[in-house]
Amino acid sequence: MREHWNKAYAEKGEAGVSWFEAVPETSLALIRTLDSSPGASMIDIGGGASRLVDALVEAGGLAITVLDLSGEALAKARDRLGERGEAVEWIEADVTTWMPVRQYDIWHDRAAFHFLVEPGKRAAYVARAAEALVPGGNLVIATFAPDGPERCSGLPVMRYDAQGLANVFRDHFEPVDALRHVHQTPWGATQSFQYAVLRRTGR
Repeated sequence: MREHWNKAYAEKGEAGVSWFEAVPETSLALIRTLDSSPGASMIDIGGGASRLVDALVEAGGLAITVLDLSGEALAKARDRLGERGEAVEWIEADVTTWMPVRQYDIWHDRAAFHFLVEPGKRAAYVARAAEALVPGGNLVIATFAPDGPERCSGLPVMRYDAQGLANVFRDHFEPVDALRHVHQTPWGATQSFQYAVLRRTGR
């Protein structure tokens, strides 16, 4: 999988992938609704070359970590940010096998979780999220909605509605908010996404 994603970013570039957003407005809006004290921390799972980190660094107030399987994607983001990227922690890892060494206040994932089609991988992801978030911390996640694509970047995906996401994470999280979003790809196609905000419980 690392080779697959490195090849995708190397060949297509940052703006040549279907999930590219010049301004990740929906993610930013949901993150802004969360009660985060000064110095709060956030990890962006599958953040890769996403422009979310740019906007968050510009806004200030959050300690940002970006985790992605693809070193190629992370390199594009680091090169783009230049010196501003020195304040970001960059982790090249598979989130399902990664072992967090600290906890975060916010966990964000737009379009990474839905690639986990194997139950064991999904369970590992939920376990990592539960371990990495402080009690009361928030998970902001987006996947393809039930009427969204069945495949992306040549790979099968899982599609969810709000209840489906709540069910997957129910052992450690409670639902807070949810919304649907229609994303327009760089070539003008539309894709239906389901966003959810879930709060880490004490379980």
